[in-house]
Amino acid sequence: MTIWTDLADLEFKNYYVDANGIKTRVLEAGTGEPLILLHGTGGHIEAHARNIRGLSEHFRVICIDMLGHGYTEKPDHPYGIDSYSDHLLWVIQALDLKEVYLSGESLGGWVAAWFAAHHPGIAKALVLNTPGNVNNKAEVMKKLKESTVKAVLEANYENVKTRLEWLMYDKSQVTDELIEARYKIYTQPSYQEAVHHIVALQDIEYRQNYSWDPSWCEKIDVPTLLAWTDHDPTSTVEEAKPIQEMIPGSELTVINDAGHWPQWEKAEEFNKVIIDFFSKIPVK
Repeated sequence: MTIWTDLADLEFKNYYVDANGIKTRVLEAGTGEPLILLHGTGGHIEAHARNIRGLSEHFRVICIDMLGHGYTEKPDHPYGIDSYSDHLLWVIQALDLKEVYLSGESLGGWVAAWFAAHHPGIAKALVLNTPGNVNNKAEVMKKLKESTVKAVLEANYENVKTRLEWLMYDKSQVTDELIEARYKIYTQPSYQEAVHHIVALQDIEYRQNYSWDPSWCEKIDVPTLLAWTDHDPTSTVEEAKPIQEMIPGSELTVINDAGHWPQWEKAEEFNKVIIDFFSKIPVK
């Protein structure tokens, strides 16, 4: 249960691209059709570390630190879903990609859906992994905001561990290596300044500009799979149903015995979900 040791014998690249002036961290492995993986609020590339090996046998896997996250640059303004979506577009352009598969976890799922609706013709298919709190529940926003800010501004082993444990059904899945990786990211001076921009979406006045709604979800015209779990702390399986109804033709699958990070807790099962779903899409 390690990150970099497990990747040690895998051929991969860890590099930076200029995404319309934003220095952006990228990890890439494998060949074939490009698959971009997006993390959640407060996340970073390492959130998908357990998926890279398995998925890279089928796709050109591209993990990024999203706008303001990880080691990507952190502009001084609140980060809305449109900001993340624009940054994703600029990364795709910087990599000279025409079409991509997209899988996003939590915030990343929200961004992937928004991107497909607002930048048609680029995403070939979507897997929205625990996009979470689709009903804008105040208690979930409060918990996420407070725990994220505390983990960053009062960064120590226990606070970062607590933030990570909130994501997991099986708390033992939070390893020392994962805590250390996140601690180093959170203690960057630039991150401590940017954290309030990162949690801006946890304030309802700002969030409501991007809330899940048929007005934009109905514009998603590519195959879409909602990958939910039975122990997601942000939303129940029943709360996936309205999103499924909003996105035309979308499908729903449930990964059992996992929390908000099924790609980490149930890596092999999650990888199979991705591979099976995207493999059904005809290659042009």
